[in-house]
Amino acid sequence: MTSITDPKISERFTAAMEEIQNKKFKTYGEIIDTTAELGQSHRQFVKSALDTCLKKCKDDEMLFETIQTFKRDLKQKNASLKEKQHAISDLMSEIEQKEMQKDDIIQKIEKLKEEQAKRKELIVSQHKANKDRLRNLQKARLVFQDNLGMEIRTIIGKTQSIKGEQLQFIFRHINPLDQDSAYVVTMGIKEDGSYQIVSSDPVLECLPVLESRLQETNNLPAFLANVRKEFVSLARC
Repeated sequence: MTSITDPKISERFTAAMEEIQNKKFKTYGEIIDTTAELGQSHRQFVKSALDTCLKKCKDDEMLFETIQTFKRDLKQKNASLKEKQHAISDLMSEIEQKEMQKDDIIQKIEKLKEEQAKRKELIVSQHKANKDRLRNLQKARLVFQDNLGMEIRTIIGKTQSIKGEQLQFIFRHINPLDQDSAYVVTMGIKEDGSYQIVSSDPVLECLPVLESRLQETNNLPAFLANVRKEFVSLARC
């Protein structure tokens, strides 16, 4: 061990202290450099992280706006879809109503066809019946007009039940005291083709019975013969 009395001890101590101080300065310098590098690296990291966060925020804002746009579009599409569904529902209801109307019209057409066919049958039947009545009238005219002095006239009916042409059967040679005295029965044909007695002059009480028998038998000559008999009986009273 060097003696403290060594005259060079102070120099060596000073040198050692300087060496230690230099090492510390070197170490401090290295620490400062390292700290500066770390600070620079930290600033760059922070700046990079901040840029990343800003970019992320911007991307998130764009994504949020995109989501909001999608929501608005979806809402509009849903509203449009509901309107179309309502329109489709209304259209289906209208189609169902038209189908019901179509079926109703078809039924009415079929009913009209049936009625027309029945009406045609009725017209044919009435035409045949009218031809038969015309033959009966012709027979009655031959029997009564030529042999018994009966006259047949056509008049226009004005009653509520029978309108149009009516027939008047005018009997003469009834009253022995007055051969030219007229006894009249007036009749017409209803819409269904049946005979209807309108009146008689003079009035015959039994005329409804004779009319009912005429409806049953459709024998006009027999009816006129019975009417003439009743007029003859009435004239003798």
